[in-house]
Amino acid sequence: MKNSIYISLFILICFNSSAQSKKIEKQKIEIETEGKKLYRSEMASWYGSDIFDEKFPEKKEIRGGYFSYTEGDVSKCVFFSKGDSPKAICTVSFDPSYNVKTAKVDSNERDLTSYELDLSILRNKTKNEVMSDTLFVRYKYTNLNIIPIIEKDSKKVYILTGPEHNGVMIFGNDYLLTFDKNNNLLSKKRLHKNIISTEYKGSVSGIHTHLPSTGEFITPTDICTLMLYEKFAKWESYSVMSKDFISIWDCKTDSLNIMTMKAWEKMSETK
Repeated sequence: MKNSIYISLFILICFNSSAQSKKIEKQKIEIETEGKKLYRSEMASWYGSDIFDEKFPEKKEIRGGYFSYTEGDVSKCVFFSKGDSPKAICTVSFDPSYNVKTAKVDSNERDLTSYELDLSILRNKTKNEVMSDTLFVRYKYTNLNIIPIIEKDSKKVYILTGPEHNGVMIFGNDYLLTFDKNNNLLSKKRLHKNIISTEYKGSVSGIHTHLPSTGEFITPTDICTLMLYEKFAKWESYSVMSKDFISIWDCKTDSLNIMTMKAWEKMSETK
């Protein structure tokens, strides 16, 4: 009888462990995928803005804003005009290398597609929220970068804090807003409760911790920030620790690994 109980307990433990592993793997894939979407959008916005400012200074007065999105392997940064019926006034398209020399620039005015119009609406609504709600904080020598993302039935906007100075990487002071299919705001929240400014010169890795309010794992915004700056920092890895888990980002392969703290501590003991 005792043996049957032990066997049942062993099977239950194995089942729970397997279920937890599958859940962690699923979340890992979702976080990594979302982080890379944010990265592709921000890269197009970074270099697209540089190209627009250099080539079309005369259009700055009519520019209402910009957004970026990806179609296949092509990332596009679209600049739109001011007013209630915005037009695309410039589109800059990049291949996966984001090489500004091979970027395609279309400065012809055109109508926004329905998808692009939704992105412009999300961006403008988020901008208004940022200006009117004290939830959103802007620190000195930083900018708040608005990243709208539409995929299937999901409409959301991330806000990242970017530094104005070189040699600095900023984690935290980031936000997530969600919208319904009609672009009405559903929710808004601050992802990290604090801001972490990291000077990355002279190091090969970094680490920060998450409070329960931020979540157990690295965030998509963390991954986006790492991918944007890791080539300048020349880091090998970066870790995010919570009470029960450690998320390890490999800066060389741009891949994520999530481990329980117990497993990580055991592995550390054997080294």
